[in-house]
Amino acid sequence: MNLLFIIILLFIPLVAGYFFYGFFLKKLFHLDDSRKTPAHTHRDGRDFEPTNKYYLLGQHLSAIAAAGPIVGPILAGLWFGWGPAVLWIILGGVFVGGAHDMSALIASVRHQGKSIAEVAKAHMPKRAFILFLVFLWFSLMYIITAFADITVNTFVDPVNGGKVASSSMMYLGLALVMGIAVQKFKLNLKLATLIFTPLILICIYLGNFLPLNAPVILGMDSRQVWNVLLIGYCFIASVIPVWLLLQPRGYLGGFFLTGTVLISFIGIAIGSLFGNLRVEYPLFISWHNPAGLPLFPLLFITIACGACSGFHALVASGTTSRQLDKESDSALVGFGGMILESIVAIIALATLMALSAGRAQSLKDPNMIYASGIATFLNFLGIDKTFALNFALLAFATFVYDTLDVATRLGRYIFEELIGWRNKYSPYAASFITLLLPVIFLMQKITDAQGNVIPAWKVFWTVFGAANQLLAGFVLFIVSLWLFRHKMKYLYILLATVFMLITSMFSLVLLVKPTIVNFAAGRFTLGPIDITAFILLGLSALLIFEGVVIFVKKK
Repeated sequence: MNLLFIIILLFIPLVAGYFFYGFFLKKLFHLDDSRKTPAHTHRDGRDFEPTNKYYLLGQHLSAIAAAGPIVGPILAGLWFGWGPAVLWIILGGVFVGGAHDMSALIASVRHQGKSIAEVAKAHMPKRAFILFLVFLWFSLMYIITAFADITVNTFVDPVNGGKVASSSMMYLGLALVMGIAVQKFKLNLKLATLIFTPLILICIYLGNFLPLNAPVILGMDSRQVWNVLLIGYCFIASVIPVWLLLQPRGYLGGFFLTGTVLISFIGIAIGSLFGNLRVEYPLFISWHNPAGLPLFPLLFITIACGACSGFHALVASGTTSRQLDKESDSALVGFGGMILESIVAIIALATLMALSAGRAQSLKDPNMIYASGIATFLNFLGIDKTFALNFALLAFATFVYDTLDVATRLGRYIFEELIGWRNKYSPYAASFITLLLPVIFLMQKITDAQGNVIPAWKVFWTVFGAANQLLAGFVLFIVSLWLFRHKMKYLYILLATVFMLITSMFSLVLLVKPTIVNFAAGRFTLGPIDITAFILLGLSALLIFEGVVIFVKKK
């Protein structure tokens, strides 16, 4: 099958979903441009500032589209085939993810640009609100664990790891310099873009000659050393001013993400029309993953981004809602941003589709499959394959930095809110405590039945996915409650809520089932995954109970 034809065929329902279901949601939320948004009513030139919808779309997309829409689709494709993966990306992206992102954005806008946690506070008693904050905090810790380790997995690759690590460090230094130049020396943003964006390519080139390999220190292997260094980066990034690193790195990352997707699509087009680029990977492989877990519900938590992601609500209500110029812009930014992330997921899946099953199994990890595929696409444009491979690996690592930066900072905010402690020391203490559990998990050597060491991200990905999708379910429930209280139609959002909560909790039950069986047999073994799953199940059960009580009482 022609790869270009299949990709275009998959894009069509996503675009149609944006125009038809997105238009329906506009009517559902009664969007009114005569109603002033918080960007105008609270305008301060810093956090609240009306922004052109296309510029805001790019900023929002770079914040939500990290490595999630790359790793999840490839992992699900490896296990089940690309057919089930694209079905969930398309249907989930339109009817669940798009509705989730747009509703979280407009709910925040209608609540004066407050975060989704504060929206929950307005519609829940204090006990339920605290439970929601605790759930948010734990979810962010698992996001940090999974994404930190998957970045390290790129750095420890025996062939290209040192080169990518070197380019990655130079890239972060580049973002720091840009932040200082723009903030302190008032360098024009357009001029800064023209200067610093091409320098990313120089960082990639120099990485070939200056590989950076982590030494073995204090009995830690190179993987553990990199994990400690990356957690250290998360700590620093969460306490320094946003203009110094988060904003310039996110800005450059947005160009990197958009450029990677566009140039990859051009490469696919040329390779399909004039080369031998075809769909090689099987449409369907199995109803179970290698660990024996079933396609339903595992598919829906494995592809935790690209179809639906609770993390998007934190971004939409944390920063994007404060910059929305008009209410109608929420369709393009919220719903459209989700559709664009689904397109990123399909391009990522295309890197697997172009490989034979044998070749995909030899590459094993999603980051290497993605990088190899992007390098192949770029090679059709005449770009050297070695440079293209390093380009793709750095792009992958760059996307993860977006998640790590935002997740750690949000974790710090939530912990400060939970304990009610805000002074000059609280940011440091809250960041340290937020990162404590991830570093404990990452320092453990997890092995399979044969004693082979397994990267932490592979173990935590399903838990991260379940936590992320549970978060999406709870966000949808909060929006449903808000719509119900304001006498607006809520059934469409509530149906998506029920689906996300059922699939996510069912997944967690399947994960802890072996431990429960062992407990019943008198074998008391409790690993990090079991602890995580039980905590999430307990919090979820309490939150669902609280939510149902609230809904029934209001009715």
